[in-house]
Amino acid sequence: MKLIAGLGNIGDKYIFTRHNAGFMVVDKFAVDKGISFKEDKRLKCFIAKYKSSAQEYMLIKPTTFMNLSGEAVQLVMNYYKIPVSDVLVVFDDISIPAGKMRFRANGSDGGHNGIKSVIKSLGSSNITRLKIGIGPQPPVPSEAFVLQNFSPEQLELLKPVIKKSVEAIEYYFENGIVKTQNLYN
Repeated sequence: MKLIAGLGNIGDKYIFTRHNAGFMVVDKFAVDKGISFKEDKRLKCFIAKYKSSAQEYMLIKPTTFMNLSGEAVQLVMNYYKIPVSDVLVVFDDISIPAGKMRFRANGSDGGHNGIKSVIKSLGSSNITRLKIGIGPQPPVPSEAFVLQNFSPEQLELLKPVIKKSVEAIEYYFENGIVKTQNLYN
């Protein structure tokens, strides 16, 4: 089973904020596959499952809010016995321009509290991630910028990236990180 963890904040007021780019990707994946999320309170997330001819996927959206995302990821991994090598975390990245995405096999948290929580909870920075560009950041604090809604122009830039992300995620799980980076980064 492959785990796709989209990071974001739960609640109507956060739906179109920049920090919810990870949720937007897993939501699009679910819509494209005709599946829906159900809340699992003990695992602190919304979960959707999808089985293709080649893979079985579990999509999650933590209900812990961004800064504690690692709790839900760890709970799901432990419960379903999913190794870190079968986990992909999807989240926003302020250093990547809106309209772009980037796969990484591992790395630091880059100042992102969601992936920082995942790294801390799992005790490893060897977590494959898909970063969705939300930059450039204007001269406002990061904390304020990521909680603002996307502008209409940025939403238009984001739509094809979200669509392409779903395709890229399936490609990644079938072909590995190197081929995926070469094709999609």
